[in-house]
Amino acid sequence: MTTTRSSTLTAILYGGFVAGTIDIGSAAVINGISPLIILRAIASGLLGKPAFQGGMPISLLGLGLQWAMSLLIAAIFVFAAGQMAWLKRHWVTAGALYGVVVFGVMEYVVVPLSAAWPKPHFTTQSFIENLLAMLLFGLIVAFFARRVR
Repeated sequence: MTTTRSSTLTAILYGGFVAGTIDIGSAAVINGISPLIILRAIASGLLGKPAFQGGMPISLLGLGLQWAMSLLIAAIFVFAAGQMAWLKRHWVTAGALYGVVVFGVMEYVVVPLSAAWPKPHFTTQSFIENLLAMLLFGLIVAFFARRVR
């Protein structure tokens, strides 16, 4: 039982922190801006436009929010993988599909309901780039979940 808890917790922590951190880097590359600005954009989901007037404390808030969301997203997949063995056996497919689901929830539920500023404008390029980033996110989470007992 302890080994199962340990492997579950390890998968959640590695999956969440690695995927969440890489997601910040991906967003910085996609948008051609500093990761600190990306973190302020994440914090703007809670604080709105004033987040961009803050400095390092607001960026750290954004990092905390990113990691909290990433850990929650990873936990959902890891717990599901503990119940459905095919998620572990076919982790690449499952991770890619999970990434699509996460993309849809973030793009069409979380961000529109948040105080995020500015609200993203749809372009085909941004849609594809963000979808690819979430595919990578899902694959990373599934990679760490594949050995959960």
